[in-house]
Amino acid sequence: MKAPKDIALSMLDLVAVREGGTVADAIALALRTAQHAESLGFARYWLAEHHNIPGIASSATAVLVSHVAGGTRTIRVGSGGIMLPNHAPLVVAEAFGTLAEIYPGRIDLGLGRAPGTDPATMRALRRDRVESEDDFPRDVAELQRLLGAPQPHQRLIATPGAGTEVPIWLLGSSLFSARLAAQMGLPYTFASHFAPRLLLQAIDLYRREFRPSATLAKPYVMIGVPLIAAPTDEEAEYLASSTYQRVLGIMRGNRKQLQPPVEGFMDKLPPDERAAVNEFLAAGVIGGPDAVRDGFAALASATNADEFMLVCDVFDPDLRLRSLDIAAAARAA
Repeated sequence: MKAPKDIALSMLDLVAVREGGTVADAIALALRTAQHAESLGFARYWLAEHHNIPGIASSATAVLVSHVAGGTRTIRVGSGGIMLPNHAPLVVAEAFGTLAEIYPGRIDLGLGRAPGTDPATMRALRRDRVESEDDFPRDVAELQRLLGAPQPHQRLIATPGAGTEVPIWLLGSSLFSARLAAQMGLPYTFASHFAPRLLLQAIDLYRREFRPSATLAKPYVMIGVPLIAAPTDEEAEYLASSTYQRVLGIMRGNRKQLQPPVEGFMDKLPPDERAAVNEFLAAGVIGGPDAVRDGFAALASATNADEFMLVCDVFDPDLRLRSLDIAAAARAA
């Protein structure tokens, strides 16, 4: 069983636009945060694909990956993830193949099978394409071929892309991607930062059914972890109210820009909404240094994960970086 010090730390950024801020501010903060994460020894910095969602500026994910990779030196940068139903595999291969040529050895390609948006926007992205259950495995396999070494008589060559062998990760919040990642011998990331209910079941299935591949000899599990850390539990709870407001907005269908913290926010909610927010954030680690250390230890014990992918929606940019400092210190303790 792994101890927290044996688990790599990484970060997922949705590039939240803060109330009173701009998209440019959000993008600048993403780079600043990635540079800080790199200084703390984080393994990777991923950016999520979302569309038509107020307050989230990560829709052009590959562009942001390039921006962050260009402003850092060693940390791996990638997608968490590219929502494959929205894109032709060749386009993804060319984009990430180009990134791999610019930043060799530093680019990851995380893939999800949800649209990451509403049905109308999904139709705008892929026109009237009808998605079937067989499409995602087929598209992942095509991406592997396009990013691998060209084979004799292969007519479709991704240029750039061919031969870059960009590492592919499968992302999911259900059992479908867990099983597919196991069958294909790929690393697996569970989206427990917003859908923790099937976390233990999914990673158990993935490990049991894993088949070694040319790229991965044994299972590798990353889990999403909402993080809000502060010098005291009380301050962390106060700062977490920005995240609570974001989650409540998702549940109510009223998404906004990231809101400033509110004192006693959860106490003002009716019991059913309070329970729903807590369920959404069940894998979260919120508190002072001791609580963060204990939270990491509990997650490590429950999941034996290889990597924690932190999601940190603190409104104040400086306090967001401080959260990462506390997390890194708690992991090392």
